[in-house]
Amino acid sequence: MLNPSSSAGFTTIELMVVVSIVSILAALVAPSFAPLIEGWRVRESAEQIQSTLAFARSEAIKRGGRVAIQKIPNNTNGCATALETRDWDCGWIVCHDANGNGVCNATDTVLQRVESAGKVHVNRTGGGANIKLNRWGLVDGTWLGFTLVPLKKTVSHAGARGVCMSSGGRIRVIPQEAIPCDS
Repeated sequence: MLNPSSSAGFTTIELMVVVSIVSILAALVAPSFAPLIEGWRVRESAEQIQSTLAFARSEAIKRGGRVAIQKIPNNTNGCATALETRDWDCGWIVCHDANGNGVCNATDTVLQRVESAGKVHVNRTGGGANIKLNRWGLVDGTWLGFTLVPLKKTVSHAGARGVCMSSGGRIRVIPQEAIPCDS
């Protein structure tokens, strides 16, 4: 027969001790995950830029040029970190630039819109708020580069990355130690 005083299970005190231990361990481990998560966000944004540049090049070749990439302005969709012309933190759009001025106007067809991953500072290292592509799918102007770092961090952060597009159209993601793009 079963003894009614020795039932299986945990007492309230045992459960509270286990929850306390788990809470302490979680508090100790959580800060060590922050750089890892920041690195993932940067990597996601770098891949988005790389993908957008490849898409825009393809569209420019297909359309005989007249394709532009333009940063999404500050204070759009709750993003308030793209304060300067070179800050692309809020995201970007690719458009069919009907009049060929290198700017996405309200009447131009939007081909792609990319919202920022958030908590990543995206800075264009050469140029400003627009990128114009010619009929060969190349940047109409100087070579192009982006520096991506976790928000409120510096380029010395291990998760920082760069995205570079050479004058010949080669797009590559570079590690933190190779930033900035040199050609």
